[in-house]
Amino acid sequence: MTNPVRCLGKILATFVGSALGGAFFLLGKARGRKALHPRGEVLQGLIGRHGTVGRTGVAWLDEAGTDRVAVRFSRSLGLPAPRPDILGLALRIPTEPGQFGDVLLATTGTGHIGRYVLLPARRHGLRAYTSLFPFRTLAGPLVLAAIPTAGSPRQYELAYATPTGPWLPFGTLEVTQTTYRGHDLDLSFDPVLNVVPGLETYDWAAQLRRFSYAASRRAREHQNVPTGTRVEK
Repeated sequence: MTNPVRCLGKILATFVGSALGGAFFLLGKARGRKALHPRGEVLQGLIGRHGTVGRTGVAWLDEAGTDRVAVRFSRSLGLPAPRPDILGLALRIPTEPGQFGDVLLATTGTGHIGRYVLLPARRHGLRAYTSLFPFRTLAGPLVLAAIPTAGSPRQYELAYATPTGPWLPFGTLEVTQTTYRGHDLDLSFDPVLNVVPGLETYDWAAQLRRFSYAASRRAREHQNVPTGTRVEK
């Protein structure tokens, strides 16, 4: 039997996501680049995972291992530093040969409520980054975080938590100064399409995000089409 509350939530998320997508598309066209996170820096990173104490059903969290990843640092509104902005940290994680998953994090608090509140920062490494939206896992909803360590501005503790539970570390991220593939625009991150196995997106969260990401891609594609060129729908 269909859950009416879940259906209503998905309808509302679709409506809000569509409105945001339209707004982001227009903003991107006006700017001449992406509406959100218009500029960034893509670097190489190394994740060392020591695993979890309990079992979440997500192999990437539960099992020890290492991952060479792409790390994108960006400013959400594109405000010039040192003005405060919502900062983003995106990870591209290899999963299978030729496949990868994306994890998007943004500056927030870390408390029971604060982890769902976007907070501005002047520069990277001052605040924690969280996934904001929970992931759907076999263990229930889980939120991810990258928390700066005191010893190094380029090292982060990786942790997960239930929606209101304590943060439980499962690894570390070390970011190098080496540029990944030479250019920021080479990579387009999308956690709805590129899923880390076991970290599924809830339908309502996917609806909120899907239209925004699609609008951003359309705005960027629109910018790259020469004048007079016909674009097939």
